[in-house]
Amino acid sequence: MSALGTVVRSGVGRRRVQTLVIGLATMMAVTASVLGGSLLVVSGAPFDSAFAARHGAHLSLQFDAGRAQAGRLSASKDAEGVSSAAGPFRTATVTPRPDGAGPGGPMTVAGRSDPGRDVDEVALLDGRWPTHSGEIVLSADSPVIPTMGRRIGFLDLPGDPTLTVVGVARSVTRTADAWVVPAQMPALTAPGSGGYQMLYRFTDAGTAAQITAGGRAVTASLPAEWAVGEQSWLTVRETAERDTALYVPFLIAFGALGLVMSVLIVGNVVASAVGTATRRIGILKAVGFTPAQVVRAHVGQALIPATAGTALGVLAGHLLAVPVLAETGEVYGISSLAVTPWVDSAVIAGVLGLVAATAWASARRAGRLRTVDALAVGRAASAGRGRRAVRLAGRLPLPQPVALGLVRPFARPARALAMGAAILFGTVAVTFTVGMGASLGEVMKARAHDAADVVVPAPMPEFEPRSPAPGKRPEADPAAVAAAIGAAEGTGKHYSAATVRATVSGLTGTVDVTAFTGDASWGGYTMVAGRWIDRPGEAVVPTPFLAATGTRVGDTVTLNGLAEPVPVRIVGEVLDPRKAGKQVFTDASTLATARPEPTETSHHIAVTSGTDVAGYVDALNKDLTPLKATARAGGLDGGSDMVVTLNALSAILTLMLVAVAALGVLNGVLLDTRERVREIGVHKALGMTPRQTIAMVLTSVVVTGLVAGALGVPLGVALHGWVLPAMGDSVGLRLPESVLAVYRVAELLPLVLGGLLIAALGALLPAGWAARARTATALRTE
Repeated sequence: MSALGTVVRSGVGRRRVQTLVIGLATMMAVTASVLGGSLLVVSGAPFDSAFAARHGAHLSLQFDAGRAQAGRLSASKDAEGVSSAAGPFRTATVTPRPDGAGPGGPMTVAGRSDPGRDVDEVALLDGRWPTHSGEIVLSADSPVIPTMGRRIGFLDLPGDPTLTVVGVARSVTRTADAWVVPAQMPALTAPGSGGYQMLYRFTDAGTAAQITAGGRAVTASLPAEWAVGEQSWLTVRETAERDTALYVPFLIAFGALGLVMSVLIVGNVVASAVGTATRRIGILKAVGFTPAQVVRAHVGQALIPATAGTALGVLAGHLLAVPVLAETGEVYGISSLAVTPWVDSAVIAGVLGLVAATAWASARRAGRLRTVDALAVGRAASAGRGRRAVRLAGRLPLPQPVALGLVRPFARPARALAMGAAILFGTVAVTFTVGMGASLGEVMKARAHDAADVVVPAPMPEFEPRSPAPGKRPEADPAAVAAAIGAAEGTGKHYSAATVRATVSGLTGTVDVTAFTGDASWGGYTMVAGRWIDRPGEAVVPTPFLAATGTRVGDTVTLNGLAEPVPVRIVGEVLDPRKAGKQVFTDASTLATARPEPTETSHHIAVTSGTDVAGYVDALNKDLTPLKATARAGGLDGGSDMVVTLNALSAILTLMLVAVAALGVLNGVLLDTRERVREIGVHKALGMTPRQTIAMVLTSVVVTGLVAGALGVPLGVALHGWVLPAMGDSVGLRLPESVLAVYRVAELLPLVLGGLLIAALGALLPAGWAARARTATALRTE
């Protein structure tokens, strides 16, 4: 081994604490960076690959078949900016009754003679394409479970058509829920309904403005009343990327904290190593080491633990990415997703390059030291710093060990600043994590709508295979259950919620329409904008619904797939992250003329003041048992795998940051106590007890911890205020003030003291070492 290698290995072995600090700081930065970079890449990869391979449609337009003419629609293929087009295809909204599987809900069926090629090539996942009437191919995303050979009846249509499932497929841009041959469409189209579908690809379609311009070009020569709906590929892409996109702002925040902390700690450790090894540097120069070799020695001492930390960080990043990537593995048939290799390479090169540059900048001082000056310098700190602070502390009514500890940061301001920076970032991470946990809790409350004291869940419906009747209603009659609830002693406010499935022009697939009987405004529905429904014909919808349909509060949409179309006016925007926003909330009387068949009916109750919930539930269940319904305390379950994953990731990354911050303090205090070992020996010789020694060392970080904590809390609040809206935007949600303003004044003070706790944890081990040091040994140390 070369002389330089021996020096590097010796330095790493002697400075175990500094080595550990650099390794953990680097591991934290690499872990968050690998996670964030992988999700940023993987979030769009499945959709983009499938869209390119299957020539997905940039724009899907739906036209009213009663008004539009197929010939004129076909001529729109020649519009300016259109590179290719497909259609017109006849479409219909139908409600299937699968054998023995319950109601499937309305779905969009398109008539196509083949899977297509130039535009929206439908990928067959199983089976074959239909070749004649009586056969159907189901989308893997359809509301009906796609099982080969299943016979599906459409009992509400004339002639009672029944089709056999011969294939399972997927449209990358989700243009339909099922496909049949064109000759089958007349039998699936009720009188006065149905439509035409045109699919377009444009030469320029990378932005929403370009899609809008393309849509105007193809409809310019057509009557305005023909078009009844549209769907952009950007909307579908956003939905496909939504799950992983949620994590990206969150991980970027932790990655940035980890990288900055790594730079600060590596720079501080190397600078401290230079400061405490001045005499050794002089010896190295005296025996022939050049300034460049001295610099390389210190850079190598930083890179060795940084390399080990990087390897562990890559491994941890891969392990933590598994549950996140698993949530996106089924998007467009991708069986498994893995961390992209170039992400690992970029993170490794970036972090190690950053460590090397930081260490080199700090080690240049060692290279510039003159040999004679380095040999003449001892380890004692400059006696001139902090004298004014010592005189001021001496006048305070404090025990002498406490006073000596409080003034120590003024004797080593650069070291105190480095420790304060580590504590600052640890406090920022803790504050951010506490706020994020509270915000996610508010989102889950909005998701669960759990304001009710008691809930009667929707009973499981029973269905018979192939029967003249559409299906048996659940034995629990919702009206009878509501009457029993109203008559029960202790019942305050209550409402019922029935769910039906419908379609909306411009959206592929079904929309869950929740129809309320009674006032549900108190039920935990968090409003983002507008107001709650208060009369028939009104509805509130989630933010993603507005984005997908291009509507806003005040607009009117039409619910299809029921006995007759139902127009509803949107009066409010509600926070609800479920079902990709495909939900509409309205009053039951709005759907009265459409005669829907509810698939779920639940009842929600707020008991009167002073009523014991457990006793109320027991008494109510005696009345509900004959009705085959059961009440239980509490609201609906609001659990979410995504929230559990986010909370677990934030806890792990925060603990890593706090550990690194505490180790940064440990490193600084350890260097300080070693420099002051002779001073500590003098204090012990004059009568300072071990407890007083511990108090002196611990109080030396009190000022630093309090100042860093006081600065870190508002920075953590500011980081929360930036990351949470970005996370909401990534999944198409606007977050109300109740989700963002989660910090309370009473909670901020303990968070400020958290900085002091981090400082105390880091200083505890050096304080114990100083207390155990023998007085004679300390006095002989130089």
